[in-house]
Amino acid sequence: MTILDPEKQKQAKEYARIRRRLWLVDTIFSTLYFLAWILLGWAISLRTALSKITSNEWLLVPLFVIVFGGIYFLLNLPLGYYSGFVLPHRFGQSNQTLKDWVTDQLKGLALGAPLGFILLELLYLALRATGDLWWLWAAGGLLIFNVLLINLAPILIMPLFNKYVPLGDEHQELADRLLKLAERANTKVGGVFKFDMSKRTKSANAALTGIGNTRRIVLGDTLINEFSTDEIETVLAHELGHHVHRDIPVLVTFGLLSTTLGLYLASLGLNWAIGIFGFTSPADVAALPALGLIFGIYDFCTMPLNNAISRWRENKADEYALQATGKHEAFASAFTQLANQNLGEVDPEKWVVFMFYSHPPLGERIEKARRWKPV
Repeated sequence: MTILDPEKQKQAKEYARIRRRLWLVDTIFSTLYFLAWILLGWAISLRTALSKITSNEWLLVPLFVIVFGGIYFLLNLPLGYYSGFVLPHRFGQSNQTLKDWVTDQLKGLALGAPLGFILLELLYLALRATGDLWWLWAAGGLLIFNVLLINLAPILIMPLFNKYVPLGDEHQELADRLLKLAERANTKVGGVFKFDMSKRTKSANAALTGIGNTRRIVLGDTLINEFSTDEIETVLAHELGHHVHRDIPVLVTFGLLSTTLGLYLASLGLNWAIGIFGFTSPADVAALPALGLIFGIYDFCTMPLNNAISRWRENKADEYALQATGKHEAFASAFTQLANQNLGEVDPEKWVVFMFYSHPPLGERIEKARRWKPV
């Protein structure tokens, strides 16, 4: 049985503390940046200047975003570099070279920018064409987009960042055990794949990705290399627990309700901002910073609830993993190893769990497994 490393836990606490401070700095900076564009009139001035270049509403939106978002990206780049590259190296969690990190950022930008522009164009189409009900049309569009993303990510997006290969003969026993585990969970999967997680991080992970024909089991090479077969089986059983409990439709439905409420409140806030700051209409692209700020406030206020829902579903998935495998010692050992290897804090403060944790703390999960008795 793996033993928790006290020195690793000291590092984990410090690592988590620094990341929370960086999150706070990023949140404050983003809020001030958006407020500056609203209160100092920069958004209206930019829209006015761009309107002299083009009167095409479809072109005005991406031009505005390129300037507004481009400046934000450049100003925030040092913080992103420190939190995404320097800090993980400082705590021994990253294997990436600077070149690879920059390449990942460029790939993310090349993928995210077109998708972001498409979503924004559709949002502003709804704002222009559907009047006061734009928020309802936007919620429906986001639902379709999220379902498509879940379905296509394993075959179109994830391979852009990692190499996925079927488990070879040397891991045939592991593959067979995981496929049988999936079969017992009535989960059809397209195979068991290994991906080169080690090229970026020393952390370990596994996942059940995709839906329908794109569903597959993926294991980080760090997990395969450092964990026993029994331990990997319990980690994967947890992921299968999400399928058994229908967590994808449950969380998509909850997300849809939460997003719809957020969009409705955003429509009210946007109408208020028009009267206060002089925007011409809800479809005025100059109001984009105000809309972004409203969404940010809503996300911050609902983050504890979203995390509580997630922790509830994660806890149920843990229970399924223990029941399905019966290997409570391997489960406890696996999550102890994850705490050591991923620098996971086992006993965070309660307010930290309430605010930030989408999973139960590792200490609770390990203790639960150790106390587990077959039903």
